[in-house]
Amino acid sequence: MSSLVRVGSVLRAGGRFLTSGARRRVGERNAGGGVHIEPRYRQFPQLTKSQVWKSEFLSGFMWFWILWHFWHDYEAVLGHFPYPDSSKWTDEELGIPSDDEE
Repeated sequence: MSSLVRVGSVLRAGGRFLTSGARRRVGERNAGGGVHIEPRYRQFPQLTKSQVWKSEFLSGFMWFWILWHFWHDYEAVLGHFPYPDSSKWTDEELGIPSDDEE
């Protein structure tokens, strides 16, 4: 008889645990309390010093990365071919009409 009582109490406790957890999760709201950042119509947002420092650092690093790679690997932008000598081009290739045409 005592084993049945123990099994019953364990089942009751497990049932209470499962139903109370389900009830708690349904009504739980973590984002309550209104707007966290107040909207400001046609005004710049207020930034902290930390946000300003991080944005300056990231934009400086971005330009360093771009200019460093452009300096050391310029062919990625300009191409991997020998540049033509424009003094060897003919007038026809340049689209210049001949002098005797009118």
